[in-house]
Amino acid sequence: MEATSIQPQDAAKLHAISKLLRGGSPTLVGSDGENATLPAPLYDLLKAVVWNLENGRTLVLIPEERQLTTQSAAELLGMSRPYLIRLLDAGEMPYHLVGKHRRIALRDVLAYAKRRDGRRLALDTMARDAFNAGLYQNATMPEGSSDE
Repeated sequence: MEATSIQPQDAAKLHAISKLLRGGSPTLVGSDGENATLPAPLYDLLKAVVWNLENGRTLVLIPEERQLTTQSAAELLGMSRPYLIRLLDAGEMPYHLVGKHRRIALRDVLAYAKRRDGRRLALDTMARDAFNAGLYQNATMPEGSSDE
C-alpha cells in the first residue's frame, strides 16, 4: 500500500486539472486523439482524488477486498486493538483466521464505521430533541450519584 501526495512542483498542473474537472465533461482523450467517456462513478472519483490532492491531503487507494490485521483495522477505526478484538468476539464484524491471526475485510470495517456513525447521529439527534423539549431542565440526579 503506497501513499500518494503531490509535490510542490506539480501543484500548478494539479490546479489546471482541477479547473478542467469542475467545468469539463467526463471525457478522456488518448495520445492518438481517441475519446472515451468516463462512467459517472469514475469521473466522481477522479474529481474527489484531485480535490483531496489539491488540498494537500495524502491518499491511499485500497481495494475493499483487502484483508486488514486487527491492528490496522483498529487504527482505521480510531480505537484500541483490544477494543476491536472485543467487537470481533461479540460478532460486530465478520473476520476469518489466518493461522491463529484474525483478518478483517476492509469492506466490513467500513460497514461497521458507517453503522457506528449512524448510531452516533441518531443518539445526537435524540439528545438534541430532548434538550429542545426541555427534558434536561426537569432531570434530577439519581439517589447516591454525583454530578461531579
